[in-house]
Amino acid sequence: MKRKIEIMDTTLRDGEQTSGVSFSISEKLTITQLLLEELLVDRVEIASARVSDGEFEAVKTITSWAKENGYLQAIEILTFVDNGISIDWMLKAGAKVQNLLTKGSLNHLTHQLKKTPEQHFAEIADIIALGSKKGIDTNVYLEDWSNGMKNSPEYVYQYLNFLSKQPIKRILLPDTLGVLTPSETFQYIAELRHKYPDQHIDFHAHNDYDLGTANVLEAVKAGVNGLHLTVNGMGERAGNAPMASVVAVMNDFLPDVTVSVKESAIYKVSKLVETFSGIRIPANKPIVGENVFTQTAGIHADGDNKNNLYFNDLLPERFGRKRKYALGKTSGKANIEKNLQELGLKLNQEDLKKVTQRVIELGDRKETVTKEDLPYIISDVLDSNLYEEKVKVESYVLTHAKGLRPSATIAVCIDGKTMEEHAQGDGQFDAFMKALAKVYAKKNLRLPKLVDYTVRIAPGSSSDALCETIITWETGSRTFVTRGLDSDQTVCAIKATQKMLNII
Repeated sequence: MKRKIEIMDTTLRDGEQTSGVSFSISEKLTITQLLLEELLVDRVEIASARVSDGEFEAVKTITSWAKENGYLQAIEILTFVDNGISIDWMLKAGAKVQNLLTKGSLNHLTHQLKKTPEQHFAEIADIIALGSKKGIDTNVYLEDWSNGMKNSPEYVYQYLNFLSKQPIKRILLPDTLGVLTPSETFQYIAELRHKYPDQHIDFHAHNDYDLGTANVLEAVKAGVNGLHLTVNGMGERAGNAPMASVVAVMNDFLPDVTVSVKESAIYKVSKLVETFSGIRIPANKPIVGENVFTQTAGIHADGDNKNNLYFNDLLPERFGRKRKYALGKTSGKANIEKNLQELGLKLNQEDLKKVTQRVIELGDRKETVTKEDLPYIISDVLDSNLYEEKVKVESYVLTHAKGLRPSATIAVCIDGKTMEEHAQGDGQFDAFMKALAKVYAKKNLRLPKLVDYTVRIAPGSSSDALCETIITWETGSRTFVTRGLDSDQTVCAIKATQKMLNII
């Protein structure tokens, strides 16, 4: 039988202590519902008692929903040793489980509360008894427990001896300041597990040294019964141990334990919390970051084509995601082929080579190239093969200023001879075309008539996306179309115009 590890999510309590974050009542309810019904965590710590009227209303709303749906015992509130004021607050809000905040180090007890251990324990006993009398279950936090184990272990054991005789559900051990190393985490919890084999022990990691996930791994190995995690690793300072990473690590590296969390819901919940909190997920954040399932180097895409050589156990499908192959200056033909496969397109090797080169050129200019841009790039590359380039727009200056007419100065090379002209127009491209008309007038030539002008970008693209300009031209005998591709709309039109100059 695998050992079940309880997962308590504290995004709405400890995670909300992230600087600048404040969830609304409806957001708190929505996140709670997703955590319990979609992600399938075991418990949710949703608030601190006595914080504000808004927090009270949020707890009241959540407990009302939880009671109707059978989750009331999974809803937990952080409370304080305050002669029962927190318990009264909880009762009015409809909550049934308190996580009582107490002092887990002699340093905190002596300098913050200025009390003896005996005084502190007596007050805690009164709160536990009052909670029991009022129908409230009690879990106990040992704040600063990690420093307590480092600096005053005799106090910690004195306290735990006292708690072991109290009618409590769980002992909650936080690394409050994120100071533990993995080896210390294992050592301290193993000692406690051996001394108190029948106690339910939770571990609450912080990430100040980026050791949160590693410490959780060691805590589970040492025998903890439960873990406190947050979505996206939100929390005070550097945050808490992140839900996504911890669940993946346990599922992949701890075969003797099991968790109820549903991996396929992790990304969905992560993105919702990102939206509600306003705290953006770093692109390289494991499991939920934008780039973590994206192969950039062409050699990696080639390896994936050859027996999935660059796959590991962190398959994106586990988390409701898909593998991507980035397009840019490090792209190889394999990257292009992977993206073309998703679009249902296929090119011969010669055309594939030309498209790959164009993608690399765009990447060198730091253009963002997406899968959706590929059809436009293909059209542009293949279209360029249809004519010999005898006319080239070598350089141009376009100006646009409020209160002044747009202007263009251009240099055009025709059959090896460069000519310059300047003109003003109703817009930058209009000015460019009028300057171009002056160049061709010198050669006693007229330009085709522009009869249609269309600009489009790939669906879902942003303001820095590649765009395609499609211009329809008309001469006395025919109508034809040219295309230009760039991230700047005016440059697109100029490229399309240059193609026209080589066709007429």
